[in-house]
Amino acid sequence: MIEYWRNLRRQVFPSKTLARYVAKLFIARFLVFLIGLTGVLQVLDLMSTSDALMAPEGATFQSLIDYLALRIPQLASQFTPFAALLGAVATLAALNQHSEVIVMKGAGLSAYHVIAPTILICMFIAAGHFMFDDQVVVKANAKLDYWEKNEYALDLKEPPTTANRSWMLDGSTIIEIDSIIQSGRVLLLDNVSLYERDSDANLQSLAKAGFATYTDGAWTLFEVTRFSLPGFTTIRTDSEPWSVSIPAERFIALAIEPHKVSYGTLKRSIRDLSREGYPTDVLRSALYHKIAGPLSTILMPLLGAVAAFGLARGGQLFIRIVFGMALGFAFFVADNFMLAVSEFGAIPPLLSAWAPFILFMLLGLSVLFYTEE
Repeated sequence: MIEYWRNLRRQVFPSKTLARYVAKLFIARFLVFLIGLTGVLQVLDLMSTSDALMAPEGATFQSLIDYLALRIPQLASQFTPFAALLGAVATLAALNQHSEVIVMKGAGLSAYHVIAPTILICMFIAAGHFMFDDQVVVKANAKLDYWEKNEYALDLKEPPTTANRSWMLDGSTIIEIDSIIQSGRVLLLDNVSLYERDSDANLQSLAKAGFATYTDGAWTLFEVTRFSLPGFTTIRTDSEPWSVSIPAERFIALAIEPHKVSYGTLKRSIRDLSREGYPTDVLRSALYHKIAGPLSTILMPLLGAVAAFGLARGGQLFIRIVFGMALGFAFFVADNFMLAVSEFGAIPPLLSAWAPFILFMLLGLSVLFYTEE
């Protein structure tokens, strides 16, 4: 087994010295671009939000520090693939400009061997990006969104879990809810509508409640207005118990926003909702993007590899750099477009997450193959 891996390593990295050299160049440039992009964008963002941060009574310099602690992880995560693209283009262009690619190819290395070290480093970056998103960024998203909604007020409690408009079926009764909020052990449903039907699916009554709460294992409806269709009568009550067969866990599963929860939490919620027959395509698309997003970093050296090969004179290197960057930015545009379309249910979740990745991987391999030939 050890000998097998050694042979595989020799095929992918014929020269460990050259592989280390290219990897070090790429890591240095990647970190420079990531830190530079994050820093510049953070300064611009802070300039536009500092007035709002210092507006609440009692706000101090600590508010700026807290904001930076929540915002920097978001920016670093968002621009990791961009930094990998720029780092790959800068590294490969420098190797080309100094004729190091010619030396490597003269030593028997192919184009694939030249970019292999950058792809390997990007695999580690993608793995770290996923774990960073899953453990740090989702928490920062939830806290920062909650803080922004409360106009950066001081001494806020832990942010509740919320979800927007949703519906579900309890026997023959259709339940429609404007929003779901979970704070600690309390579950609050806002603007609840109950469409009660008979066995033939004919509407019998319509009940509207201002809100409903779940505490101590029991549901209660408040500010209830019930309209009975057969008798055309209207009954209003301040509160009444609500007997519903749907477990509270299902409402909790609905009370999530994909960018604020971890991969495992989102996957469990999708499983619970699917078991109850609730449509989960939008959530599945977000789940797949939690993997496809960080994994897109691996594509960046492949898309920027065009800058490494060909003549480095007469402006051709500049054209190749522009073309490599254009390929990378085209991928980000396509990926965001597919994600937006999937939110309307126009395309399957798997297609929205993986179609851009596969398409641009094939495109990058085609360009590299053409270059090698």
